[in-house]
Amino acid sequence: MTQSAATSDELASAIRSIGTPDFLPALLDFMRTATPFRGAFVSRLSPSRLPEHIYDNVRQERRSIVVDRWLDRAWLLDPFVVSYISGKFDPVMVLDQVAPDRFSQTDYFSIYYRSVRLKDEMAVFVTLPESTLFLSLGRLTGEMRFSKRDLARLRNIHPVISALCEQHFHRRPQSSGEAAGGSVSLESMIEQVCEGLTCREIEIVQHLLRGHSSQSIALLLDLSPATVKVHRKNIYRKLGISSQSALFS
Repeated sequence: MTQSAATSDELASAIRSIGTPDFLPALLDFMRTATPFRGAFVSRLSPSRLPEHIYDNVRQERRSIVVDRWLDRAWLLDPFVVSYISGKFDPVMVLDQVAPDRFSQTDYFSIYYRSVRLKDEMAVFVTLPESTLFLSLGRLTGEMRFSKRDLARLRNIHPVISALCEQHFHRRPQSSGEAAGGSVSLESMIEQVCEGLTCREIEIVQHLLRGHSSQSIALLLDLSPATVKVHRKNIYRKLGISSQSALFS
């Protein structure tokens, strides 16, 4: 069977599955005709609400680490979610486009990313009337990273992916019983926990928790690195801590 024939068959299966529980597995199979991937985790995002779990193909024995831990709080530091909340995201992105400098040294990496055993991750966003679907596609340790060609192929079929999702979720709208929990954001959590910090210090805390170095924060906020370091010392002193790990805790 040729590649084009396989793509047509998978697309036909995805179309037939619209409105059924088989839709997302069929959609992912269609997407794999553009670029291979192993892991898949689909959630529904809204700027002011908790993420809603939609689908995943994670093995049962790994769910507490991969799914539950992300839904609990790791999503707050997920570089793709941060990009979505800031409004600076593309329909299809790879991790290198959004990860902060020194990503492997961040709390998000140490408490979550390392444990999920991903080599690389690609995000596909689909805008719906009142929310956005976030499809996280993963390649595991030992596999190749996503290439520019992989990114281009997913971008080419993104209009088809969006049309399929629009039809499926239009037929199966989010009910009040499926709605995610109350409003939540990293900013509101910091304000509650970090009383006594100035607005600038809270802003710097947000960037620290997301994995940015003092140099990166200086560029983002148009400050000198020395000024950022002074703010950082004041933050630690006010909170009675001495490290970024303690800040995260």
